[in-house]
Amino acid sequence: MFRFCSILLCCLVTLPALAGPDGVVHVIDGDTIDVGRGDDRVRVRLHGIDAPEGDQSCGGAGVPMWACGDWVTRTVRDRYEGQRARCDATGTDRYGRTIATCKVAGKDIGRSLVQTGLAFAYRQYSMDYDLDEKIAAVSDAGLHATGVQSPAAFRAAGRAGRAAVNAASAPPGCPIKGNISKHGHIYHMPGQGWYDATRISPDKGEGWFCSEDEARGAGWRRARR
Repeated sequence: MFRFCSILLCCLVTLPALAGPDGVVHVIDGDTIDVGRGDDRVRVRLHGIDAPEGDQSCGGAGVPMWACGDWVTRTVRDRYEGQRARCDATGTDRYGRTIATCKVAGKDIGRSLVQTGLAFAYRQYSMDYDLDEKIAAVSDAGLHATGVQSPAAFRAAGRAGRAAVNAASAPPGCPIKGNISKHGHIYHMPGQGWYDATRISPDKGEGWFCSEDEARGAGWRRARR
C-alpha cells in the first residue's frame, strides 16, 4: 500500500515487517543509523520517532538557547555506536532509507530514546511510542526539561524561511518558478506541493515566469504535484 503525503513529511512506502538489516550500528543522528559492516551498510530511519535536527537549537521563553540537536546526536552515539542491532524493516521513506524498528540487547532503540527524552513519538506515522513520550514529558526527561520545538515544526519553519527569502527575489507579477533538475525543465505554480521547497538559481539557467503560457513557450513543463 502506498501512502502519499506533502513535502513537509517523510513519505513512506509501507511493507510487511521483514527481518533485517542486522549488524553493527553507526549513528548518523538522533533518529538515523547505519546498520552493517564496512561498505555493506543499510541506512535506517528508526520507525515511529523523530529527533531534533543536527543544527537545531532549543530554549526560549526565558531558557537560554543551546545546541540540543548536536547534544542528542552525541548522546545517541555514546549509547549505540559499535553496538550490534537487529532490525525489522517496515518500509522505505522518500529518501530511500529503510524504515525499521531496531533492537540492541533485546531493547527497542526507538522506545528507549523516547522514554529518556532524546526523541519524540512521530505520531503522524505511528502511535507506538505515544504513551512513552507522555510519561517522559511528565517526568521532564531529557529534552522535556527545557524549551524545545518539535523537529517537524523546526523543519517547517526552516522551509518557510527559505521560501520567503527565495520568493522575495521573484519579479513583480511573475511568481512561477522555473527549475532545472534531473527530470528536465519544470515549472512550479504557487500552491503546488514542491513550490515552497524549490529555490531558483539564475546562474544555472533557472528563472521566473509570469504565466504558464510563457513557461510552456520556453520549453518548460508543469510539475506533476
